[in-house]
Amino acid sequence: MDMAGRPDFDAFTAARLSQTQEAEALETAKLLYALDGYDCSAVSEHEGGRNQTHICRMDGENRYALRISAIGDRREEDYLAEAEFIRYLKENGAPVADVLPSVNGRLVERYENQGQIIYISLFMYAKGMLIADNGYRYRDGAPLSEYFYNTGKALGKIHRLSKTYRPVHRREGFFDKYSMDYIHRLIPDRYAELKQAISKRLDRFRDLSRDGDSFGLVHFDFSDGNYHIDMETGDLTVFDFDNCIYCWYMFDLANLWTHGVGWFQFEPDAAKRMEGMKRYFDTVLEGYKSETDVSEALLAQLPLFIDMVLIENIVDEFECCAREGEEVDEEDIEDAAECLIRDIPFAGFGEN
Repeated sequence: MDMAGRPDFDAFTAARLSQTQEAEALETAKLLYALDGYDCSAVSEHEGGRNQTHICRMDGENRYALRISAIGDRREEDYLAEAEFIRYLKENGAPVADVLPSVNGRLVERYENQGQIIYISLFMYAKGMLIADNGYRYRDGAPLSEYFYNTGKALGKIHRLSKTYRPVHRREGFFDKYSMDYIHRLIPDRYAELKQAISKRLDRFRDLSRDGDSFGLVHFDFSDGNYHIDMETGDLTVFDFDNCIYCWYMFDLANLWTHGVGWFQFEPDAAKRMEGMKRYFDTVLEGYKSETDVSEALLAQLPLFIDMVLIENIVDEFECCAREGEEVDEEDIEDAAECLIRDIPFAGFGEN
């Protein structure tokens, strides 16, 4: 960590495990979690990914997800806070993939290999499958509206429980990370207009209420890549709380909004696209409100929270490239940046 508490990207880029260290970490993990006899196959990492994940199978059945983390941008307390939140959610009936203790009874194991600190956690494998792996086809005989409703309901249950959660270990808050000091160090000066647009949004975020009904520990990456669907029942199981942070509950809802655009993006008429998005989001909210409330005042701020999602996406892109020692491809951020700079609402989805 640097003096301001944010990661030193040069340091944790160098902290990538070698192939030998990866193999040793996997063998250590198998011992720590009694996985002898399991076939543990690595999941292909997405570009800039933080962790190495292995799916552990027995008799051809996916049973566990083993996560090995060695980036160096998080403390042991951060991993413990994530694990404790997941355990709390599971114990109180939320549809999440549980975290499992090691043979030592720990939810997070820490060990060192050639001077590098490595954290290991084991999770139940979430029942079902990604909708992307089913060609974005929902289960036979059921309408998409059921899927939209169930997505909102699963998120609503997580948020309802978060509102009464009292942590032992605490994750960071939104402004611990999203400060202009960090933005200036992360994003090069040639993006001056973008940084000015981000600064303007951060000022607006600070004026938002942070009472217990609107602000708490959220998933911060709630999307169809982080839950499985049981294609027999339609039930969701949520996983990957690696980014959880104290933020507005509306962020997760706005993130769902942005991930819903794929259902309507090929409609050429902008008004019809937005009509489709309204139907989609109304159904998500119906499911969400079956579990917990959200104020109309915050819902009215949906465009601002969509901007928050755009900022998170941009920051993540710069962070991922820093971890890989690469320059950001401007095409990967230009649409989001243009929306922020030009004040285009709803991520530009309603533009002709």
